[in-house]
Amino acid sequence: MEHHVLERAAAYHTNPRALIVTVQGLLPTLSAAERAVATVLLDAPATSEASLRLAHVAVVADVSEAAVVKFAKRLGFTGFRELREVLLAYQRLHGVDLHEELSLADDSATVVRKVFGTAQQALTDTQAIFDFAEFEAASEALERAPTRLLFGVGGSATIAHDFEHKLLRIGIVARAHDDPHLMAMAASLLGHEDAVVGISHSGSTRAVLDACELAAERGATVIAVTNFAESKLAQLADRVLLSASQGSPITGENAASRIAQLTLLDAVFVRVAQRRGAASLRNLESTMGSVARKRLS
Repeated sequence: MEHHVLERAAAYHTNPRALIVTVQGLLPTLSAAERAVATVLLDAPATSEASLRLAHVAVVADVSEAAVVKFAKRLGFTGFRELREVLLAYQRLHGVDLHEELSLADDSATVVRKVFGTAQQALTDTQAIFDFAEFEAASEALERAPTRLLFGVGGSATIAHDFEHKLLRIGIVARAHDDPHLMAMAASLLGHEDAVVGISHSGSTRAVLDACELAAERGATVIAVTNFAESKLAQLADRVLLSASQGSPITGENAASRIAQLTLLDAVFVRVAQRRGAASLRNLESTMGSVARKRLS
């Protein structure tokens, strides 16, 4: 949804890193000209102040100055000058980019440092673009819904089942599905008060999209958990919870995003538990007690 991008423009001045994270998330949906401009902006930390002038950006990107200004406005800025102010502020940050590509030639210490650094950066970047209004609305919808469905396939299925398990601990029954046919059948039975969480790093997983479209047609609240603000899943959803991570050819595009999305849904779980108040504590004590006897003393 476009407003998820535009409403953040004012926040970029106090958190310049959020601009870079947002542009990274937009890359898959950009035209060739927009992608060229975005690439120049993403290289801002390694460039001089002079290279961030409008004319220079247009030349390097091989587009018109008007195209650069148009892209700045797409991000929610009044023009390129305001965008440039944020980029210059970003340049002044220390340690602006912790992401380092893994190599098959890396030794053990380097592998651990890079993998942990990428995961830490994913959490930092996800927090940088966190939308509290969407978070509150999603938490409320899940707490109130009589029926809750969680959709995800592959690595996202693991996240869905983890969230199902957490909600059950406080007495909230949700059903996680990773089979396309079961997703479709379950979604077709939903009503206006129900809620669905669709989890997809790319936001373009066909099985999840199809099921969420069915849920939307039935009037259910659709909550997207994705890495890309303008993905198809985000566009059809009522509420969007964005993660932010950079992929790696070795670990995969969504490796770090799993950590970010698990943490996002952990926060939702806590907020839902708070909304239930004392009932959450009673149910938590009951469910914890029920499995305590499964452990060896």
